Amino acid sequence: MANSKTLIAYYSRKGQNYVAGKIENLAVGNTEAVAKKIQKITGGDLFEIDTVKAYPVDYTETTHVAAAEKRANARPELTARIENMDAYDVIYLGYPNWWNTFPMAVCTFLESYDFAGKTIVPFCTHEGSGIGNSERDIKKLCPKANIITGLALRGSNVGKADNEIINWIKKLNLQQI
Repeated sequence: MANSKTLIAYYSRKGQNYVAGKIENLAVGNTEAVAKKIQKITGGDLFEIDTVKAYPVDYTETTHVAAAEKRANARPELTARIENMDAYDVIYLGYPNWWNTFPMAVCTFLESYDFAGKTIVPFCTHEGSGIGNSERDIKKLCPKANIITGLALRGSNVGKADNEIINWIKKLNLQQI
């Protein structure tokens, strides 16, 4: 896979976020920051998973909406799609941990393509809940994909996680860096 084509697809929340025990406004969401670091290291293509209907500005309201979407097994409509998914062999898939898994928009993304034979490498940001059930949930949605053990980063530590990200990618040995 040394010459594989790489995609970094991510869902991220900028604006109000829970960071180190308090609500802060982030100009760039934590998951987006990690995705851009991965893109810089791997040279892969970047794709933001975004919803047509925006979440509330207020962080707490967003958590309530996210919980309701999870209960309803919702599939929020996305703003864009990848026209050439067949071109990619390795997909780094990033998201915040919302209610012990990824936001439902990531379900929409995963169900929009055939990932059979592709390698999916999850990474998530969180403030204490780790990767949760997200790897298991990816396997359910993409049973014919190769799911690699992911990386969970505390959102409040993303700014100083460069070495951890580099070492993780090197350990994966999916492409030359």
